[in-house]
Amino acid sequence: MTVQLRPRHPEKAKRPESIVPRKPQWIRKKKIESAEYYETRRLMRDHDLSTVCEEASCPNIGECWSKRHATMMIMGEVCTRGCSFCNVMTGRPDALDAFEPGRVAQAVKKLGLRHVVITSVDRDDLADGGAAHIAQTIRAVRHQNPETTVEVLTPDFLGKGAAAQVVFDAAPDVFNHNLETVPHLYARVRPGARYYTSLRLLDDAKRANPALFTKSGLMVGLGETLSDLRQVMDDLRAADVDFLTVGQYLQPTPKHHSIDRFWSPEEFEQIEQIARNKGFLGVSATPLTRSSFHADEDFAALKQSRDRSLAARV
Repeated sequence: MTVQLRPRHPEKAKRPESIVPRKPQWIRKKKIESAEYYETRRLMRDHDLSTVCEEASCPNIGECWSKRHATMMIMGEVCTRGCSFCNVMTGRPDALDAFEPGRVAQAVKKLGLRHVVITSVDRDDLADGGAAHIAQTIRAVRHQNPETTVEVLTPDFLGKGAAAQVVFDAAPDVFNHNLETVPHLYARVRPGARYYTSLRLLDDAKRANPALFTKSGLMVGLGETLSDLRQVMDDLRAADVDFLTVGQYLQPTPKHHSIDRFWSPEEFEQIEQIARNKGFLGVSATPLTRSSFHADEDFAALKQSRDRSLAARV
């Protein structure tokens, strides 16, 4: 019997190939495969859960899983969009699994997470973009883990009306939506998305609940300039976004968006200082920064920054 494997990136098949450059020393990480790493992987398999750690080929997976931190990716492994930078599979997704929110909650409990990040694929095939499923996952985690704080990294719900409000009403502790890149690169990097739609989503989240922490992330190395980044920071601050992450784009395959250049650690320090000067409560800007990397520590720092800011106004 012949097994027909689903192609991972059918939309990239006809793209011209580019050489994947060798990573500079400051980006290479030692492979970590501890007993805790394998226990985390086993737990994900036992609960039939996908993780963005694996699907997006995150370079920090060894460190995070060795600390029993995993970022669950709900609503399947197949995304309806084909962003040129992303290594998540593209295609027609399967039907939603009604039992998935409960399995996520059980896994959070077994991992003993104080703070969990839950992300998802884009589900443009669903009338609400998967908003109700995300909200149900938040509620399920809270029900089984009342002391755990919940961070969601959501799609943009493009063209889905008031779908995002369903997620806001579930009251996550952190609402994260990544802009990913600067406006003039959207057509090539995020062809299915719109910059100002994503920006408005973050603004809507804060307006819906001013006590909610909002967060967004950018990649560098796609062809942007420091001036471009400054403008995006200004846009995010205008939307009252609290936390910004900036990391180096790493090209998954020759068919993905080519790397324009590697930004140096010194340039990342400059980016962080610029962002802090613009008023973000929290900033993480390093070559290996990713949205969920050290998210528990970042959340604790966010709360402390807000407390200090409020105390200073008294």
